[in-house]
Amino acid sequence: MPPAVILFFCLGAALIALLVGFRIHLTRSREGKMLAFIALFALPVMAAWAGFSEQMDRAESTKFCLSCHIMDDFGKSLHIDDPSYIPAAHFQNNRVPRDRACYTCHTNYTMFGTVTAKMEGLRHLWVQYAGTVPKPEAIKLYDAYNNRECLHCHLGARNFEQGSAHNKAPDRLSLIESNKLSCVSSGCHEFVHDIASLKDATFWKEKP
Repeated sequence: MPPAVILFFCLGAALIALLVGFRIHLTRSREGKMLAFIALFALPVMAAWAGFSEQMDRAESTKFCLSCHIMDDFGKSLHIDDPSYIPAAHFQNNRVPRDRACYTCHTNYTMFGTVTAKMEGLRHLWVQYAGTVPKPEAIKLYDAYNNRECLHCHLGARNFEQGSAHNKAPDRLSLIESNKLSCVSSGCHEFVHDIASLKDATFWKEKP
């Protein structure tokens, strides 16, 4: 439990105990009413907000995303020893923060991207605990992966804009930037979380 939540809880409990013990005298005065407001409303709200903020931040961690059994194989795919696998290459080379790898790549970089990601996360929790959990190979993205999420980091990078693969055709780079040619289309970076091939893969061992 976050320290702030414990602090607000203890302060609230102490003030409530004080009010219960001396309620006749305290609540008659203006100061007593203010104390009652703080104990019964302000501190509980602050404790709830501190806990909410802590859990929302925790929900962005890779550890949290992989805490569901159904995501085990997706976590393993981050350690495939093959640079052609995009999640593995990004995770192993620190192109994304390892402790927030899932959230970094699967959050829409729009005004309400974070809100949308958190709402979808709540849907995942509902399925995990109250719905029908699909098999790993049946898990699909809600929508086609938008190049915007890749370009958020790669646009302007020399190895991206001057890379030979991105300039094989005169208009290829512009098609990528306009999202008309998907980064994960066949012939490009089509091997993403290829969990079906995990049994044949070799794995990179991260140093502790």
